[in-house]
Amino acid sequence: MYYTTMIRAASTAFLALLMCATAWAADLQGRASVIDGDTIEIHGTRIRLFGIDAPEGRQLCKDASGKDYRCGQKAAFALADHIGAGTVSCDARDIDRYGRTVAVCHLGAEDLNAWMVAQGWAVAYRHYSKDYVQQEDTAKSAKLGVWAGSFEWPWDWRHNN
Repeated sequence: MYYTTMIRAASTAFLALLMCATAWAADLQGRASVIDGDTIEIHGTRIRLFGIDAPEGRQLCKDASGKDYRCGQKAAFALADHIGAGTVSCDARDIDRYGRTVAVCHLGAEDLNAWMVAQGWAVAYRHYSKDYVQQEDTAKSAKLGVWAGSFEWPWDWRHNN
């Protein structure tokens, strides 16, 4: 009888956990609002794109001619334009120290994290992952996005500003 009670309790706990996980996953799919080049919001949940770091909204970079431009703002606009009214789905990996869900997000079958790095509007965040280094190398070689001119690494800019 003791074991039957324990099995029922464990089964109930497992089902409750499964229902919570299913509800959480449903919250990570829908129309996304872009907060910045590496953060979106879906159904009120802030989602930090895993493995990438984009310039901050106020961050300035230099274009190919040496002229300043708001690269963080440009990164956010690029992401917003690319997503448009599409449905974004995210696979959660972690929760960061700010309470944001850290996830790999997709627009259809396309990895949005990889797309941002491949377009040169974000860099591989090697401190957390090496998943997007190849896309960064390709964007750098092609001088796309921030690689067309010069910029301060986003983590350095945050530290200095």
